[in-house]
Amino acid sequence: MKIKGEKKTKIVKATIADVAELNILINSAYRGESSKIGWTTEADLLDGIRIDEDRLKDFIQKKDSIFLKFIDAENKIIGCVHLEKHGYKLFLGLLTVSPELQTRGIGKEMMKEAEVRAKAVNCSAVYMSVITDRKELLNWYIKQGYKNTGVKKPFPSHDKRLGIPKKPLEFILLEKSIL
Repeated sequence: MKIKGEKKTKIVKATIADVAELNILINSAYRGESSKIGWTTEADLLDGIRIDEDRLKDFIQKKDSIFLKFIDAENKIIGCVHLEKHGYKLFLGLLTVSPELQTRGIGKEMMKEAEVRAKAVNCSAVYMSVITDRKELLNWYIKQGYKNTGVKKPFPSHDKRLGIPKKPLEFILLEKSIL
């Protein structure tokens, strides 16, 4: 696989040995000053961390769940995504690209791989939840073929493991048929 500006990359299954590196990557892309380098930051909406090592371990070990990592030629993790099967649909979460490498097509490659994985486990759709205030990100997903389902759910502001909202937030569910 060839990504703009990268020599050799690949997408493979993450393991428990990757947890510390994944934790650093995800938190650097979603929160804090480092996330503001990229265009997908949540730093203006939430304080605190996006994820911790215990939750990452749970995702990696959970039945019907897979955590994929996108690695560069030096085996550094530069992107990741969590996928979890729910009936005939695959949930996509924590799509992450290193802030310094965003806009090079890494996110699109991860999305394509998610669809391949969904088909492999007999899923007919991939779905996700996105914070409604993240208009630019919502538009990007729509360009990738995702549809706004109109279904909204409140952000779990009581769960500080997801961050501390700076204002009331909600999610919108997006879905893409892969049949």
